Parts: sequence; C-alpha cells; structure tokens
Amino acid sequence: MDKARGKPREEKMELEGTVIEALPGTMFRVELDNGHILLAYPSGKMRKYYIRILLGDRVRLEMSAYDLERGRITYRYKRRAAGGRAASE
Repeated sequence: MDKARGKPREEKMELEGTVIEALPGTMFRVELDNGHILLAYPSGKMRKYYIRILLGDRVRLEMSAYDLERGRITYRYKRRAAGGRAASE
C-alpha cells in the first residue's frame, strides 16, 4: 500500500527476454520469451553503475499493466563463456 494516500500500489509484471536491437538514447528493443517485442530502457541503478547491455543479452524486465509496449530493464543475466563455463573462471 502507498503509505501517503492509503491506496494499493500498482503491481509490476516481471518478464524475461533477449535484447535484439540497441537504439539511441539508451533504449533497447527486447524480444520476450513469448515472442512479444517491446521497447525497454535501463533502470536508474543500472545507469548509475554503468552496467552495459549488449545485443543478445538475457535481461529481466518490469512492465506496467497499463503500457504493454514499454518496459524497464532491471537485471542483466551473466553471460556464459564457450564450453559452458562462467566467464570469470
């Protein structure tokens, strides 16, 4: 609940997808696992800590139920190196 007004807070949908296109202004076109394509932008913390998002990256998105064409990227999954090992090994 929103403490200031006593109204229930809007629920966000969390989905996963793959970045298929990088656009100007730190915008990305993301294809969700269900085939839907939408426009997404990185969250504030991702910008603050300079987390790079590249083509082919798996990402987690937050979407509002009111606008199904836009989303906010909240997490970038770690890439796996060739051979199935983690990139840091």
